[in-house]
Amino acid sequence: MASYKELVAQREKIEKQIEEARAKEVAQVIAEVKQKIRDYELTAKDLGLSTVDGRRRAARTPLAAKYMNPATGETWSGRGRAPKWIGKTKEKFLIKA
Repeated sequence: MASYKELVAQREKIEKQIEEARAKEVAQVIAEVKQKIRDYELTAKDLGLSTVDGRRRAARTPLAAKYMNPATGETWSGRGRAPKWIGKTKEKFLIKA
C-alpha cells in the first residue's frame, strides 16, 4: 500500500496533468469557435452576448404589486420612492392576496 506522502505526490502530479490537458483543450475550442464566428460572420448580438446599449444584462422581471390605489387602479411594488397617493399609511392600500 502506498504511503500518504506518495499518494499526495501522485494527486499533485495528476492535478497538474489535468490542468495542462484542460488548457490545451480550451485553446483548441476557442480557436474552433473563433473560426466558426468568422466563417458565419456572427456578431455578439447573434450569440446573445450583447444588448442594445452594448452591455450584457440579465432580463429583469417586474416585481409584483403590493399596494394599489383603489381610486385610480395605480399600483406600487413597495420598492423605490413611494407615490404621493400612498401617504403615510401604506396598510390601507395593501393588496390582499
